[in-house]
Amino acid sequence: MSGVDLLSIIFQVCRKLGVSDIQMRTSRPVYVHTNKGVEKLDYLGILDAGNMDEILKELIRNRESGSHGFGQSGSNGNQRAEDKIQEAIAEFAERKVSDFSCDGISMGSSGEKSGRLRIQAHLSSSGLGVTCRILNDFIPELEQLGIDPDTIETLRRSVLKRAGLCLVTGPTGSGKSTTLASLIDWVRQHHPKHIVTVEDPIEYQYPDDMDDPEYPGYRVPCPSIVTQQEVGRDVQSYRQGLKDVLRKAPHIILLGEIRDREAMETCMEAAQTGHLVLSTLHTTGAVKTMGRILELYPKDNHHSVLSRLSEILIFIHSQGLLNGVQRRVLTYEFLHNSEDAVSSAIANYDGGARSLEDVITRSGNIQWDSNLKRLLSKGLITYETFQNAKMNRDEDPD
Repeated sequence: MSGVDLLSIIFQVCRKLGVSDIQMRTSRPVYVHTNKGVEKLDYLGILDAGNMDEILKELIRNRESGSHGFGQSGSNGNQRAEDKIQEAIAEFAERKVSDFSCDGISMGSSGEKSGRLRIQAHLSSSGLGVTCRILNDFIPELEQLGIDPDTIETLRRSVLKRAGLCLVTGPTGSGKSTTLASLIDWVRQHHPKHIVTVEDPIEYQYPDDMDDPEYPGYRVPCPSIVTQQEVGRDVQSYRQGLKDVLRKAPHIILLGEIRDREAMETCMEAAQTGHLVLSTLHTTGAVKTMGRILELYPKDNHHSVLSRLSEILIFIHSQGLLNGVQRRVLTYEFLHNSEDAVSSAIANYDGGARSLEDVITRSGNIQWDSNLKRLLSKGLITYETFQNAKMNRDEDPD
C-alpha cells in the first residue's frame, strides 16, 4: 500500500475513533492520542521509510495546493507546485524540522476530506517523524469550550475595546488557538472591524460570509474583513509580518505567538497606539505570565514594562486541557484588569506571587485552583487529576 493510500485510511480511522492527534514514525506503527494516553493502531502495519517519504510529500502537496501562488513565474501551475514541494523538502532537509498547516486530506473515492491539518515534520533516532493534528472544519463558539457565561461575556466585551492587550496563555495543546479563533469568529460575524492575523501556521480559516441571521439557509457577507497571513507563504518571516502589520490599518491584530522581546514590543506599541491586540504565551497562570514577560527584558527595564502593562493589559486568560472522567476538560484562570487594585498589582509586581494572587480572588476573576475545585465537585475530573493540576499543592479541596 502506498503512503498516500495509507494516509487516507489513517484519517478515516481517526474519524471513526473520534481522535485528532496522530504520531507517525519510521519503522513504527501509527499512534493516536486518546483520553488515556496514546494507542497504537497495529492493524495498519509498520510505516517504512518509503511510506513516510510519500506521506510527507502528500502533506506538503496539500499545503501548496491551497497556496495562492502569487508572484510565481511560468504558466504551468502543476510544475510550480512540484517545484515548491521540492523546495519545501530541501528546506526541511536543511532545517531538520518543518511546521505548517494544510487543507484536508481526501478520505477515499467519496471525495470526503478530513479537517484542516496542523503538521510538524521532524527527525529523530528512528528517522522521519510526522506529528499531525486534525483541526475542526468549524470554529466552536466559546459556550462550547467549557468557559463560564460571565467570563464569556467579559471576553467578548474586552475584544470590542478600541485598544489594549489581550493574552491567552497555556502550554502546547491547551486549546489557545481555538479560544482565540472563537473570539475572532464572534467579532467577524457581529461587528464591522478589520482584523489582521499573523500566524505560523494558520490553523483556523475565517470565511468572508456567514449564515444569514434572518433567513436560515442563506449566506451573507460578514460585517468584518479578516486578513490572514501565514509565515512562509504570505510573509517572508514572523518578524516581517510583525513589522508590516500596523500599515494595514487594522482595528484588531492577532499575533499567533509572542516568541521574543521584539514581538512583545510590537504588541505593546500597537496597543499603546490605538489597536486591540490578541496573542499567546506558553505560560500557565497570570503570575507566571507576568514573570515570563519580564524575562524577555533586561532587569533595568522591568519597572517601565510593568508600568506599560498596567495601562494596556486588558486580560490574561490562562488555560489547560485535562483528561476528564469522560472526555478532555478545559480549566482556566482569568485575570481582568478592570480596577485600580489589579493595575496597581501589575505595576508593582516584584517577582512575588502574593499581590497578583490576591487580586485574582476578587470578583470577576477566576483562580486556577478554584476552577479545578469546581470541576472536581461536578465530577468532571478525578481527585488525582485535581492534585496533579493544581498550583497551590498545600491545600486540598473542601
